[in-house]
Amino acid sequence: MGVAFVLALIMGPLFIPILRRMKFGQQIRTDGPQGHLKKQGTPTMGGTIILLALALATLRFADKTTDLLILLIASLGYGLVGFLDDYIKIIFKRSLGLTAKQKLFGQLLISAIVCYLLIREGHSTDLYIPFVDFHFNPGWLYFPLMAVLMLGASNAVNFTDGLDGLLAGTSAIAFGAYTVIAMNSTQPEAAVFSAAMVGAVLGFLVFNAHPAKVFMGDTGSLGIGGGLVAVAILTKAELLLAIIGGVFLVEILSVVIQVVSFKTRGKRVFKMSPIHHHFELVGWSEWRVVITFWAVGLVLAVIGLYMNEVL
Repeated sequence: MGVAFVLALIMGPLFIPILRRMKFGQQIRTDGPQGHLKKQGTPTMGGTIILLALALATLRFADKTTDLLILLIASLGYGLVGFLDDYIKIIFKRSLGLTAKQKLFGQLLISAIVCYLLIREGHSTDLYIPFVDFHFNPGWLYFPLMAVLMLGASNAVNFTDGLDGLLAGTSAIAFGAYTVIAMNSTQPEAAVFSAAMVGAVLGFLVFNAHPAKVFMGDTGSLGIGGGLVAVAILTKAELLLAIIGGVFLVEILSVVIQVVSFKTRGKRVFKMSPIHHHFELVGWSEWRVVITFWAVGLVLAVIGLYMNEVL
């Protein structure tokens, strides 16, 4: 954790001026909160700092096993999809990068590779359902389910990246919980990876806290999401992700509810989705929204650890 944190701290002052000189600035949605328009041009693609610090620290301290390969492919692979998305946004100076089909194809391709490695490793297909203390085995359906989980959870994490420091803080909390779970379940590679991610995102948070000097972009958010699901799978706490990553679940559900409501009833449930923008538009300051979501994430992480019988 400490090494990844220091690496991110070192890389920040090196990368941010380069991103600024290359004019890799964020394109802000014109239909979003008007207070965000002043962020136009803030350097983005800062997720490269997170993923580089993560990879270097993990490769230094973790054993080179199939588990480590799965973790790195999930995180760096999804990060690459995000990188392409960010790059297109910047080059063509628009708020949308890859098309939905292109992004979906890239994410499903990485998920398929991860599932192939899980099958080759003989990964258990047993699932534990929180709350009811029930186990069941879906057999071969487990792997398509995990591919869908990777797709859904990574996009949920992506939707959470909308305010300065919001995703960096909530993801650090979630990975901190999975670090404890990995250590408790004797998954050393997952533990090292999770701890390295905590250090990397906290180091990045130094530059991403309000007012942000750099944004992580889809490079960081998709990379974080892919890595989080991979850790959940390897620690056999897949469905517990709905609790530990409850903030991400609420974020994506708010988008789904908003879209469905508007298309079926012509009415919006929230002033704007994802839900963090709703709170901004009802008068909360950006920092208040971020701190509140961090606190909720911390409570959910503690609940998740308790349900996993770690606490």
